[in-house]
Amino acid sequence: MAELAGQLVEALDGLLGVPAPLRVRAWDGSVAGPPGAPTVVLRNRRALRRLLWQPGELGLARAYVAGDLEVAPGTDLYEVLSAVAGFAERPEIRTLSLGPRDVAGAPGRRVLAALLRAGALGPEPTPPAEEVRRAEGRLHSRGRDRAAISHHYDVGNDFYGLVLGSSMVYSCAYWTPEAKSLEAAQEAKLDLICRKLGLRPGMRLLDVGCGWGSLLLHAARHYGVTAVGVSISREQVELARARVEEAGLADRVEVRLQDYREITDGPFDAISSVGMAEHVGSEQYRVYAEGLYRLLLPGGRLLNHQIARRPDHPGEPYRSSPFIDRYVFPDGELSPVGSTVARLEEAGFEVRDVESLREHYGLTLREWVANLEAHWTEAVRLVGRGRARVWRLYMAASALAFEQNRIGINQVLAVRSAEDGAAGLPSTREEWLLRPAVGTARPVTGVAAAAPADPDLGDRPSVR
Repeated sequence: MAELAGQLVEALDGLLGVPAPLRVRAWDGSVAGPPGAPTVVLRNRRALRRLLWQPGELGLARAYVAGDLEVAPGTDLYEVLSAVAGFAERPEIRTLSLGPRDVAGAPGRRVLAALLRAGALGPEPTPPAEEVRRAEGRLHSRGRDRAAISHHYDVGNDFYGLVLGSSMVYSCAYWTPEAKSLEAAQEAKLDLICRKLGLRPGMRLLDVGCGWGSLLLHAARHYGVTAVGVSISREQVELARARVEEAGLADRVEVRLQDYREITDGPFDAISSVGMAEHVGSEQYRVYAEGLYRLLLPGGRLLNHQIARRPDHPGEPYRSSPFIDRYVFPDGELSPVGSTVARLEEAGFEVRDVESLREHYGLTLREWVANLEAHWTEAVRLVGRGRARVWRLYMAASALAFEQNRIGINQVLAVRSAEDGAAGLPSTREEWLLRPAVGTARPVTGVAAAAPADPDLGDRPSVR
């Protein structure tokens, strides 16, 4: 078993036809791979066995979460993930398909011989406990959605507090020049949403997927609205209600454990949906969009803040990330931003503005990773080493995906226009992004301003 790493790397490179992008340190102490490349450590035979049974992303994720595969001391996790992502995007790897003939050929036989010498052949290892087992029930039924949301969000509010910081906002921050901290950037994002929605004192806001209530609190404190927030995460709702009570806003803010499909007490002057629509799924998106449309007053605005994927390669079907689906967001689904805009328009909305915050999310995720690493011992105590590893891997990989334009994030501002077509927006983007003065009166929604009567013009002025 001498120089095990060299045998494994040489055999794998021969099978793939191109050199792998990582150096490998095997459990016998041997190291092989491109000089200067980031290094991973195979701690035991089980790491190889996981990769043999599930080649690619899922096998690597299982090995890392289980602790069978490590990032070598002194190696940056981002460098490892960037190298792997770049390698996976190479045309010869994207189109690689290994069949029985390839495995039976000389390169395949060398791989099998190396695995045999390493003692890696054997039954498939049990997946880590953090992996979601096969979901039950119809996709995006209310019960299955509750189970998926619980898996991701009901892992302990204290854990999320370590990662997210005091803002308790689990969505992309807005890094203005004045925002010198994560908390400041998150407050800037909350304020941006309120300004885009045109919130004024006395308006009624619905926040769909309200998380821990941060947007509700900001809107009530700074814009004088009454607000309803809904979530199907029990732990989120419990903490959000406690935060509302502590802030003395219980008379103006209500937080419900409720599915968006169960809301019947509209209408609302404005609706926000921040980081929630990714859970809806393509089959239910029309239900989601039409439901929000019905809940809005004419002239009301929707702010839909949603992660987007790049369009598919021609002829290539959409494939979700197996790691994300099994460990992070079960049943989650990303759509291109053009598809989201189309679905909203089909539901009746007029889309007025689309703003990409892609680079902002990369910065936000790096802050969350830094928070997790700074509080690693406490995080492991709260949720276990495996789940802490899941979150570190997911957030670091996501940061790179945003930075490298493999996924994006967009705020889509849409309006339910009045019957006469009035949208109720000021004439320029600069105007409707201005923060209103405190005490501004509630506007009349869905009614165009009447022109003063003039006997020489009749009851309708000429179009300029």
